[in-house]
Amino acid sequence: MQEIQLQTDSLVEIATFLVRRWSEKDNIVVEISDKTETKTRLKENKVILTPLEKRIGNDFEKYRQFRTSLWYEGMRIKYCKKILSDDHAFGFILNAMETQRIEQLGRKIWKGMDEEIIFNYTHMLVARPQLHTVYGKARIVEAFYQYFMFSVLKGEIQSSNFEKIKKASAFAKSVVSQAVKEKQGTGWVGKNVTEIIKILDIDSLLTIPISLPFMKAGMALSEEELLKTLKVISKNKEGDFGKIDPASVIRGDDVYDEYKVLVDENKKNENKGLATETIGIQIPSTRNIDETIIYDMSLINGLKTKFKEWKTGWKEQHLISGDEFDEEGYIEGGKPFFTDIKKSIKTKIVILLDHSSSIASDAIEYKKATLALCEVLSFLKVKFAVYAFSTENRSMVCWSIKPENVKWNSITAKRLAQIVANGSTPLAEVYDKMFPILQSKRPDIFLTLTDGEPSDPDAVRNMTKSFKNLGISMVALGLGPNTVRATTIANNLRHLGYEKTVAVSRLKDIPNKVISILDV
Repeated sequence: MQEIQLQTDSLVEIATFLVRRWSEKDNIVVEISDKTETKTRLKENKVILTPLEKRIGNDFEKYRQFRTSLWYEGMRIKYCKKILSDDHAFGFILNAMETQRIEQLGRKIWKGMDEEIIFNYTHMLVARPQLHTVYGKARIVEAFYQYFMFSVLKGEIQSSNFEKIKKASAFAKSVVSQAVKEKQGTGWVGKNVTEIIKILDIDSLLTIPISLPFMKAGMALSEEELLKTLKVISKNKEGDFGKIDPASVIRGDDVYDEYKVLVDENKKNENKGLATETIGIQIPSTRNIDETIIYDMSLINGLKTKFKEWKTGWKEQHLISGDEFDEEGYIEGGKPFFTDIKKSIKTKIVILLDHSSSIASDAIEYKKATLALCEVLSFLKVKFAVYAFSTENRSMVCWSIKPENVKWNSITAKRLAQIVANGSTPLAEVYDKMFPILQSKRPDIFLTLTDGEPSDPDAVRNMTKSFKNLGISMVALGLGPNTVRATTIANNLRHLGYEKTVAVSRLKDIPNKVISILDV
């Protein structure tokens, strides 16, 4: 299997589509973070996934694990009323039982997942710690988990404790089976966890250490080792899954076509530099959004006509001397010669759009103007990227509208259309999230469009300095309801370290103002 790093934005796109389809909830957002294990925050409608590079195996194996763990999170969203932390024994045991319950419910709908679940179990077992590396009564809980989930133990444990583990596991399985049969939910399952705690003779608040794989992340199992472990899992799960063909499971034919599409798209959009550029930055979904409401064709066509000469790359310019004599110009007393001047825009620009609450009343017109800007930049073949920020659930969110390597199209327009203007202007926080991207891409200009004062001017000033130290020209465009207010905002922004500030009081003037700052 070829080694290739899939870009995070591609993974987030397909992960968002899949989890929404599996959970049947269209408002779920996906984030990939290397700072936490895979989890779902039900109140935030958010799934946080461990990145591929922290998983075991080759790239295809990592993707299969990534995809199956996402399926489980989709089933949790669909069937779980609450998800507790794994930090303590009660939550750890409840979540394990819920994993089995939602798996059984999910398999009734998604029958094609069986081989992927078995494959994932194989890597889950590999990643569990040897029992002798877990100390105290946490070893009993880990042994219970292994026996309950895989019907096997990795290592030895005292016979007296093993009897408790077998009894607790049998009881847990009966609870799950009854819950599925009687359509009982999380609360009912949780009521039975106390009995398991008693059987294991542990404290419900017992701290459970984070389980780290004994193998280094990214290390691949040999095919012999993988097949050996897979055969154990297949045999132990035969009562639930029926006869499993290990060779078929290893091949993963049903998922490979999907993976191949991702790899092919990755090759087309391959970027040098930061491979996981959207870590901490979300990509808006693009479902059920009518982007046509933010298309002002009159504005777009007018801009394209105005800058048509830049599109062709040549502009006719009258001079005192030149390539050709202009008789009419001479008679009229003007400059008698004209010369074709080569025009081109080689500047790379990153644009950040403020979507704080102050823009809400003019959000549609604002989006029409910024979309027109994107259309004309694309028309002129300028290398550009577009990001935006707003507030959701009291937290700042930085959105990737158009990465540099993606063409401006209906999908990127849909992303822009669906962002809701809300919240304050935490510009420093946004800049901090974007810093790794710009550090990698090194655009010529970083342009910020904003209509307000930043929450922390000193922090913005420091971040501006950091970007300038990378050789990036920092430019700000101040938006105001009238010329006086726009000029005031632009003047205030100038004190934050921007090399150039521009004022705009009419939203339709945004494209012209932005293009005017590009080197030509």
